[in-house]
Amino acid sequence: MDIRPIHTKADYKATLKEISALMESDPDLGTPEGDRLDILATLVQAYEAKHLPITAPDPVEAIKFRMDQSGLTVKDLEPIIGKSKRVYEVLNRKRPLTLAMIGRLHKSLGIPAEVLIAKTAAG
Repeated sequence: MDIRPIHTKADYKATLKEISALMESDPDLGTPEGDRLDILATLVQAYEAKHLPITAPDPVEAIKFRMDQSGLTVKDLEPIIGKSKRVYEVLNRKRPLTLAMIGRLHKSLGIPAEVLIAKTAAG
């Protein structure tokens, strides 16, 4: 089978290329090709976890993303954050989120609370 660990960025890219080719052929589970795809995917996951960790998004960016995703406006956030002036202050990083806002944003928009309590890029 000749599978080696991923040590370098070149190894990583080559493995991704091989995974892509294997996925194109759509091998069945339990076949040599299917087993190879499974092993390579596991190696890539381990490499990415160690070398390319995903950081939590900035709270304000998470709110803006959810607004964009759901087609929400500032007016839609008023019941959650407060009057439109306050919403703009939060979105422009002029006012921090309060615990009450965090709770309502989490409950209403489904944004994870741990994302909302993180420090903002400006704060």
